[in-house]
Amino acid sequence: MKIKVNGKEQTIDRSSVSVAELLRICNVSQPDMVSVQLNGEFVKKENYGAAAVKEADEIDFLYFMGGGVIFAF
Repeated sequence: MKIKVNGKEQTIDRSSVSVAELLRICNVSQPDMVSVQLNGEFVKKENYGAAAVKEADEIDFLYFMGGGVIFAF
């Protein structure tokens, strides 16, 4: 499936993955410190295992720090 992660198109060799799986696939550093937006909506951390990422979804991994937001993974 093709998705956008932090604005960049990526191809994942599955038809669906959970947010938790995507964090592992993308090797996100400090996954316990990241907030996730799925199609513009924040996903609660307790729902990372259940929230499904599907074809054409847009996901943003956000780290909130004093003074602003940094996109990184």
